[in-house]
Amino acid sequence: MSHDVQKENVMDGKKKPAVVLLSGGLDSTTCLAIANATGFETHALIVDYGQRHIAELKAADLVAEHLGCASKRTAKIDMRLFGGSALTTDEINVPKDRDEDAVTEIPVTYVPARNTIFMSYALALAEVLESQDIYIGVNALDYSGYPDCRGEYIDAFTKMANLATKAGVEGKAMHIHTPLLMLRKTEIIEQGLALGVDYGLTHSCYDPIADEERAIGYRPCGHCDSCLFRKRAFEKLGTTDPVLKNID
Repeated sequence: MSHDVQKENVMDGKKKPAVVLLSGGLDSTTCLAIANATGFETHALIVDYGQRHIAELKAADLVAEHLGCASKRTAKIDMRLFGGSALTTDEINVPKDRDEDAVTEIPVTYVPARNTIFMSYALALAEVLESQDIYIGVNALDYSGYPDCRGEYIDAFTKMANLATKAGVEGKAMHIHTPLLMLRKTEIIEQGLALGVDYGLTHSCYDPIADEERAIGYRPCGHCDSCLFRKRAFEKLGTTDPVLKNID
Protein backbone atom coordinates (compact mmCIF):
# COMPACT_ATOMS: atom_id res chain seq x y z
CA MET A 1 0.00 0.00 0.00
CA SER A 2 1.50 3.36 -1.02
CA HIS A 3 2.56 5.91 1.57
CA ASP A 4 0.39 8.53 -0.20
CA VAL A 5 -2.74 6.39 0.27
CA GLN A 6 -1.92 5.93 3.94
CA LYS A 7 -1.48 9.69 4.41
CA GLU A 8 -4.94 10.33 2.95
CA ASN A 9 -6.41 8.52 5.95
CA VAL A 10 -4.66 10.61 8.58
CA MET A 11 -6.23 13.84 9.83
CA ASP A 12 -4.61 16.24 12.29
CA GLY A 13 -1.94 13.64 13.00
CA LYS A 14 -4.47 10.93 13.84
CA LYS A 15 -5.62 7.99 11.77
CA LYS A 16 -9.19 8.16 10.54
CA PRO A 17 -11.45 5.48 12.07
CA ALA A 18 -12.94 2.74 9.91
CA VAL A 19 -15.45 0.05 10.86
CA VAL A 20 -14.54 -3.44 9.63
CA LEU A 21 -17.09 -6.24 9.63
CA LEU A 22 -15.10 -9.18 10.93
CA SER A 23 -16.29 -12.79 10.88
CA GLY A 24 -12.92 -14.38 11.55
CA GLY A 25 -12.95 -15.99 8.12
CA LEU A 26 -10.36 -15.76 5.38
CA ASP A 27 -11.99 -12.90 3.46
CA SER A 28 -12.92 -10.61 6.33
CA THR A 29 -9.48 -11.12 7.91
CA THR A 30 -7.76 -10.10 4.68
CA CYS A 31 -10.11 -7.14 4.41
CA LEU A 32 -9.10 -6.02 7.92
CA ALA A 33 -5.41 -6.32 7.04
CA ILE A 34 -5.98 -4.15 3.95
CA ALA A 35 -7.83 -1.51 5.98
CA ASN A 36 -4.89 -1.41 8.40
CA ALA A 37 -2.40 -1.12 5.54
CA THR A 38 -4.41 1.70 4.02
CA GLY A 39 -3.77 3.74 7.13
CA PHE A 40 -7.07 3.54 8.99
CA GLU A 41 -7.58 3.07 12.70
CA THR A 42 -9.67 -0.09 12.53
CA HIS A 43 -12.64 -0.95 14.72
CA ALA A 44 -13.88 -4.53 14.40
CA LEU A 45 -17.57 -5.34 14.42
CA ILE A 46 -18.21 -9.04 15.05
CA VAL A 47 -21.74 -10.43 14.79
CA ASP A 48 -23.12 -13.30 16.83
CA TYR A 49 -26.27 -14.08 14.86
CA GLY A 50 -26.92 -17.59 16.10
CA GLN A 51 -24.76 -19.21 13.45
CA ARG A 52 -24.05 -22.93 13.74
CA HIS A 53 -20.40 -22.17 12.95
CA ILE A 54 -20.09 -20.30 16.26
CA ALA A 55 -16.36 -21.07 16.24
CA GLU A 56 -15.89 -18.09 13.97
CA LEU A 57 -16.61 -15.74 16.88
CA LYS A 58 -13.52 -16.97 18.75
CA ALA A 59 -11.52 -16.79 15.55
CA ALA A 60 -12.64 -13.19 15.04
CA ASP A 61 -11.44 -12.31 18.55
CA LEU A 62 -8.03 -13.84 17.79
CA VAL A 63 -7.80 -12.07 14.44
CA ALA A 64 -8.75 -8.68 15.91
CA GLU A 65 -5.95 -9.04 18.45
CA HIS A 66 -3.48 -10.38 15.87
CA LEU A 67 -4.09 -7.43 13.53
CA GLY A 68 -4.20 -4.78 16.24
CA CYS A 69 -7.73 -3.39 16.06
CA ALA A 70 -8.27 -0.22 18.06
CA SER A 71 -11.51 -1.72 19.36
CA LYS A 72 -13.81 -4.66 18.85
CA ARG A 73 -17.49 -5.12 19.57
CA THR A 74 -19.72 -8.17 19.28
CA ALA A 75 -23.33 -7.51 18.30
CA LYS A 76 -25.88 -10.18 19.22
CA ILE A 77 -28.63 -10.63 16.63
CA ASP A 78 -30.59 -13.88 16.87
CA MET A 79 -31.37 -14.75 13.26
CA ARG A 80 -32.42 -18.22 14.36
CA LEU A 81 -35.79 -16.58 14.95
CA PHE A 82 -36.27 -16.60 11.18
CA GLY A 83 -34.30 -19.68 10.10
CA GLY A 84 -34.36 -20.23 6.35
CA SER A 85 -30.67 -21.10 6.15
CA ALA A 86 -28.45 -24.08 6.86
CA LEU A 87 -26.34 -21.73 8.96
CA THR A 88 -29.15 -20.78 11.35
CA THR A 89 -31.13 -24.00 11.73
CA ASP A 90 -30.26 -27.67 12.20
CA GLU A 91 -33.26 -28.60 10.07
CA ILE A 92 -31.33 -27.83 6.87
CA ASN A 93 -28.13 -29.76 6.18
CA VAL A 94 -24.93 -28.01 5.12
CA PRO A 95 -23.99 -29.27 1.63
CA LYS A 96 -20.77 -31.29 1.46
CA ASP A 97 -18.25 -32.32 -1.22
CA ARG A 98 -19.86 -30.35 -4.03
CA ASP A 99 -18.16 -29.40 -7.29
CA GLU A 100 -18.11 -25.60 -7.30
CA ASP A 101 -18.88 -25.56 -11.03
CA ALA A 102 -22.07 -27.56 -10.39
CA VAL A 103 -23.52 -24.95 -8.01
CA THR A 104 -26.04 -23.06 -10.16
CA GLU A 105 -28.57 -21.88 -7.57
CA ILE A 106 -28.28 -19.71 -4.48
CA PRO A 107 -27.23 -22.29 -1.87
CA VAL A 108 -29.00 -23.14 1.39
CA THR A 109 -26.11 -21.54 3.29
CA TYR A 110 -27.38 -18.12 2.18
CA VAL A 111 -28.74 -16.30 5.25
CA PRO A 112 -31.70 -14.08 4.26
CA ALA A 113 -30.85 -10.36 4.44
CA ARG A 114 -27.69 -11.05 6.48
CA ASN A 115 -25.40 -8.46 4.92
CA THR A 116 -28.13 -5.81 4.95
CA ILE A 117 -28.56 -6.33 8.68
CA PHE A 118 -24.81 -6.44 9.35
CA MET A 119 -24.14 -3.35 7.25
CA SER A 120 -26.87 -1.45 9.09
CA TYR A 121 -25.16 -2.20 12.40
CA ALA A 122 -21.81 -1.16 10.92
CA LEU A 123 -23.40 2.05 9.70
CA ALA A 124 -24.69 2.84 13.19
CA LEU A 125 -21.26 2.24 14.71
CA ALA A 126 -19.60 4.36 12.03
CA GLU A 127 -21.86 7.29 12.88
CA VAL A 128 -21.04 7.01 16.58
CA LEU A 129 -17.30 6.83 15.82
CA GLU A 130 -17.64 9.76 13.38
CA SER A 131 -16.28 7.48 10.70
CA GLN A 132 -17.11 7.72 7.01
CA ASP A 133 -15.59 4.37 6.12
CA ILE A 134 -16.87 0.80 6.38
CA TYR A 135 -14.98 -2.27 5.16
CA ILE A 136 -16.67 -5.53 4.21
CA GLY A 137 -15.01 -8.57 2.65
CA VAL A 138 -17.67 -9.44 0.06
CA ASN A 139 -16.52 -11.20 -3.08
CA ALA A 140 -18.36 -11.53 -6.39
CA LEU A 141 -16.08 -14.11 -8.04
CA ASP A 142 -15.03 -17.04 -5.85
CA TYR A 143 -18.16 -17.07 -3.72
CA SER A 144 -21.31 -19.14 -3.31
CA GLY A 145 -23.72 -17.03 -5.34
CA TYR A 146 -25.03 -14.87 -2.50
CA PRO A 147 -27.01 -11.88 -3.84
CA ASP A 148 -25.71 -9.55 -1.09
CA CYS A 149 -22.09 -10.05 -2.19
CA ARG A 150 -22.50 -8.23 -5.50
CA GLY A 151 -21.25 -4.79 -6.47
CA GLU A 152 -24.78 -3.69 -7.38
CA TYR A 153 -25.90 -4.40 -3.83
CA ILE A 154 -23.02 -2.44 -2.30
CA ASP A 155 -23.75 0.54 -4.56
CA ALA A 156 -27.41 0.49 -3.56
CA PHE A 157 -26.61 0.23 0.15
CA THR A 158 -24.14 3.12 -0.11
CA LYS A 159 -26.81 5.30 -1.68
CA MET A 160 -29.24 4.38 1.08
CA ALA A 161 -26.62 5.02 3.78
CA ASN A 162 -26.05 8.55 2.55
CA LEU A 163 -29.80 9.23 2.52
CA ALA A 164 -30.51 7.69 5.91
CA THR A 165 -27.83 9.12 8.20
CA LYS A 166 -27.18 12.44 9.88
CA ALA A 167 -23.64 12.39 8.50
CA GLY A 168 -24.91 11.76 4.99
CA VAL A 169 -27.40 14.62 4.91
CA GLU A 170 -24.72 16.93 6.34
CA GLY A 171 -22.50 16.16 3.37
CA LYS A 172 -20.15 13.69 5.07
CA ALA A 173 -20.46 10.91 2.56
CA MET A 174 -20.19 7.32 3.73
CA HIS A 175 -17.78 5.10 1.81
CA ILE A 176 -18.17 1.34 1.76
CA HIS A 177 -14.91 -0.34 0.84
CA THR A 178 -14.96 -3.76 -0.85
CA PRO A 179 -11.29 -4.41 -1.68
CA LEU A 180 -11.89 -8.11 -2.38
CA LEU A 181 -14.94 -7.71 -4.60
CA MET A 182 -13.32 -8.67 -7.89
CA LEU A 183 -10.44 -10.83 -6.65
CA ARG A 184 -10.02 -14.57 -7.00
CA LYS A 185 -9.55 -16.49 -3.77
CA THR A 186 -5.90 -17.06 -4.66
CA GLU A 187 -5.37 -13.32 -5.08
CA ILE A 188 -7.03 -12.65 -1.74
CA ILE A 189 -4.71 -15.10 0.01
CA GLU A 190 -1.66 -13.64 -1.71
CA GLN A 191 -2.59 -10.14 -0.54
CA GLY A 192 -3.14 -11.35 2.99
CA LEU A 193 0.16 -13.20 3.16
CA ALA A 194 1.96 -10.11 1.87
CA LEU A 195 0.37 -8.14 4.73
CA GLY A 196 1.39 -10.67 7.37
CA VAL A 197 -1.95 -12.42 7.93
CA ASP A 198 -1.77 -15.68 9.86
CA TYR A 199 -4.49 -17.73 8.19
CA GLY A 200 -4.05 -20.40 10.82
CA LEU A 201 -6.06 -18.15 13.15
CA THR A 202 -9.03 -17.91 10.81
CA HIS A 203 -12.15 -20.07 10.57
CA SER A 204 -14.47 -20.38 7.57
CA CYS A 205 -16.12 -23.79 7.98
CA TYR A 206 -19.93 -23.89 7.95
CA ASP A 207 -20.17 -27.13 9.94
CA PRO A 208 -17.24 -27.31 12.40
CA ILE A 209 -16.40 -30.28 14.60
CA ALA A 210 -15.56 -29.91 18.30
CA ASP A 211 -11.83 -30.29 18.91
CA GLU A 212 -10.42 -29.26 22.29
CA GLU A 213 -6.86 -29.33 20.95
CA ARG A 214 -7.57 -26.34 18.72
CA ALA A 215 -7.33 -22.76 20.00
CA ILE A 216 -10.94 -22.00 19.07
CA GLY A 217 -12.26 -25.36 20.30
CA TYR A 218 -13.30 -26.61 16.85
CA ARG A 219 -11.77 -27.89 13.64
CA PRO A 220 -13.17 -27.45 10.13
CA CYS A 221 -15.06 -30.32 8.49
CA GLY A 222 -12.98 -30.04 5.31
CA HIS A 223 -15.98 -30.85 3.09
CA CYS A 224 -18.43 -27.90 3.07
CA ASP A 225 -18.38 -25.30 0.27
CA SER A 226 -16.40 -22.84 2.38
CA CYS A 227 -13.74 -25.38 3.31
CA LEU A 228 -13.41 -26.51 -0.30
CA PHE A 229 -13.09 -22.96 -1.67
CA ARG A 230 -10.21 -22.37 0.73
CA LYS A 231 -8.58 -25.76 0.14
CA ARG A 232 -8.56 -25.36 -3.65
CA ALA A 233 -7.18 -21.82 -3.48
CA PHE A 234 -4.26 -22.77 -1.24
CA GLU A 235 -3.54 -25.79 -3.45
CA LYS A 236 -3.41 -23.54 -6.53
CA LEU A 237 -0.78 -21.52 -4.68
CA GLY A 238 1.23 -24.69 -4.07
CA THR A 239 0.57 -24.96 -0.36
CA THR A 240 -1.89 -26.34 2.20
CA ASP A 241 -4.57 -24.38 4.01
CA PRO A 242 -3.12 -24.17 7.55
CA VAL A 243 -6.47 -24.88 9.21
CA LEU A 244 -6.98 -28.05 7.14
CA LYS A 245 -3.69 -29.72 7.95
CA ASN A 246 -4.13 -33.27 9.29
CA ILE A 247 -7.82 -33.31 8.34
CA ASP A 248 -9.18 -36.00 6.02
